Amino acid sequence: MEQSINLSSQKDVKDKSPSLIGGACIIASVCVGAGMLGLPSAGAGAWTALSIFAITLTMVVMTLSGWMLLEAYKEYDLKASFNTVTKDILGSKVNVLNNLTVYFVGGILLYAYITSSGLILQDILGMSSQISSVLFVLIFSTFVWHSTRAVDRISVVLITFMILSFVFGVSGLAANVDLAILTDSINSDGQYTPYVLAMLPVALTSFGYHHSVSSMRAYYGNEHKASRAILLGTAIALGLYCLWLFSIFGNLPREQFIPVIEQGGNIDALLGALNSVIESEKVGNAINSFSMAAILSSFIGVGLGVFDYLADLFKFEDNKQGRTKTWCITFLPPLILSLLFPFGFVIAIGYAGAAATVWTCIIPALLVYKARKTHKDKSSFKAPGGNAMVFAVIAFGVLTAIFHLLSMVGLLPSFTG
Repeated sequence: MEQSINLSSQKDVKDKSPSLIGGACIIASVCVGAGMLGLPSAGAGAWTALSIFAITLTMVVMTLSGWMLLEAYKEYDLKASFNTVTKDILGSKVNVLNNLTVYFVGGILLYAYITSSGLILQDILGMSSQISSVLFVLIFSTFVWHSTRAVDRISVVLITFMILSFVFGVSGLAANVDLAILTDSINSDGQYTPYVLAMLPVALTSFGYHHSVSSMRAYYGNEHKASRAILLGTAIALGLYCLWLFSIFGNLPREQFIPVIEQGGNIDALLGALNSVIESEKVGNAINSFSMAAILSSFIGVGLGVFDYLADLFKFEDNKQGRTKTWCITFLPPLILSLLFPFGFVIAIGYAGAAATVWTCIIPALLVYKARKTHKDKSSFKAPGGNAMVFAVIAFGVLTAIFHLLSMVGLLPSFTG
């Protein structure tokens, strides 16, 4: 996904100092859509405890890798993008690979959100999923086309709405959590550990905000404030994920995920399975509203990252004509592909996670490793852990990609009941 700084945000910084919660909401909104809606199906094999362990580990690694990007950026102008810094430090060939994976992940996430929104809205609007998807893109991509400040404001509104609907929906689910279902104690011979590895690509995608790091740095004007926004944003996302999994896995028996997984983990299938075990219509409506808000918030957040990244890559001007060109190459390709070739949500997220290891783990670690050899300033922002943490982040990324490839060819166990 992402980005540069096409600085509509540069003007925003001059207007007033942005709030910590605003930036954190952008980071959280980028994360939450994919993770909230993909993790239950992806974690059905590993179930509650191991799924929460996997996403917590992933959150820690992904926060550290985002801080590594901030450290690598610190010697550059605030306008410098992921593209610019990678090309300067690691060279053109590595940068081409990075750009391809950034665009692929951003594009496939937008593709997944557009497809899912159509499936959900077709029942609400009473029209085909294709028309619903088109309307979804035309209306809500306008915020991205307008400015970073518009995305900030709508992100705060959406996160607030998500929290309210989430609290209402989850409180209804939590009140009915069955410990036997939550712990899967009814299946005394259940196997869980073998399924954790295949879950990691979806977990990694659930914290894929790195395309927004350069925007956060430019938005706040320094690395320290941006790092706090990143930490708060990923912490918000982790908290929401844990509450969500606790509530879902405490109400929907493990075996009822089988038909959802058979349909590619599509959101409408998951919501249908949930509605079958939710007795309260109001709770069901709250969960449906939350799911739609989660898709919308991530669509806008990811869209901003891809938009800014492509604007910098193609050097489009920050005016109406230039932003319209950027809008076209950001949103039209995933929309067209969604209309022509829709497929499972979790499948799409898995592909995104495998490719995202390049620019969320490997490239940030390589950037900071080389930057530390060049820049000896120890007084400014520095990611913790030293070179040991750099190598650990690289290893995590490489292994996650390998796990996805093994899962694709059937060499990792797949939960089928």
